[in-house]
Amino acid sequence: MLKRIVQACFLIVGGTLGIFLLSDLLALMNFSEGTLFNNPYTTAILGAIIFYIITFWAVDYIVNFVKWFEDTLVKAPVTDILFGSLGLILGLIVAFLGGIPFNSMEIPIVNTVVPILLTLLAGYLGFQVGFKKRDELINLFSIGGRNKKKAVEEEPENPVNRLKILDTSVIIDGRIADICQTKFLEGVIVIPQFVLEELQHIADSSDVLKRNRGRRGLDILNRIQKELAVEVQIYEGDFEEIQEVDSKLVKLAKITNGMVVTNDFNLNKVCDLQNVAVLNINDLANAVKPVVLPGEELKVQVIKDGKEQNQGIAYLDDGTMIVVEEGRNYIGKYIDVLVTSVLQTSAGRMIFAKPKALEKAL
Repeated sequence: MLKRIVQACFLIVGGTLGIFLLSDLLALMNFSEGTLFNNPYTTAILGAIIFYIITFWAVDYIVNFVKWFEDTLVKAPVTDILFGSLGLILGLIVAFLGGIPFNSMEIPIVNTVVPILLTLLAGYLGFQVGFKKRDELINLFSIGGRNKKKAVEEEPENPVNRLKILDTSVIIDGRIADICQTKFLEGVIVIPQFVLEELQHIADSSDVLKRNRGRRGLDILNRIQKELAVEVQIYEGDFEEIQEVDSKLVKLAKITNGMVVTNDFNLNKVCDLQNVAVLNINDLANAVKPVVLPGEELKVQVIKDGKEQNQGIAYLDDGTMIVVEEGRNYIGKYIDVLVTSVLQTSAGRMIFAKPKALEKAL
């Protein structure tokens, strides 16, 4: 169908050019002495035939170009097309207004060439400005809408309604699916396309560990989207001027006024510095761990040596590490211990204890 349309366009262009140009061209070549080529119908048919013959060579190139252009437009986000088109229209309006003085001039080259150059230049600049400044324009409009809303009803925005933007680390971690299942995380879950591409790149890695992590992340996304009662949206846009995925996440959160969901300590700090709301899964895990106070009694299994002499290492069910002083002799055994101190660090919590049997001996 597209091939037929291209051929029809060639026939129309050929016929039109034949009417306006072919007779003059033949006159220069001394082929228009008779009255046959002075007839516009004859020149239109002849021009159409010439261009139809050209289509046998050019139609495949044009069809491939049109399909490529169509695929590019379909894959491009609506905001890119919208703001790029608005910029192009404004650029053409500026070119038209700027070309009026030159059109009135009697200098042949100036009144024809300059308006064309202005149209091309202003149209290109308008499209580029509208396309590359789309994020700032969206942010400007959203700020105006928020200010108007605050003027009408001064109510704080409900965090539940804010978008929750997942990063690669929290998807690979896997705990996000359980959190969504327990309904502790509400609202719309957003998965950016550039995060999916990074996850796909990890899943295709030659390193076995990375490949398994990437495939696990894809399985987690599939579970969230198909098995859990949460709304999942794929953000198709990209920020080509930004290379790092973390920076793209921060930019997206700023534009949409969303919240970044992560377990990456560095990304958490970057979000805090740029005043972007962030939900850290590790912070949530530390917050729900049972509180242990010095003097409490626990029953643990010592499983390995500690770094210091005679130390043993045990773990609670939530993964909290317990350093048992004088516990090396109890490796592989379940013993009662008394908590001596609790150390909270950015990496998690560490509990120091000593065997209860030693306390009784003293």
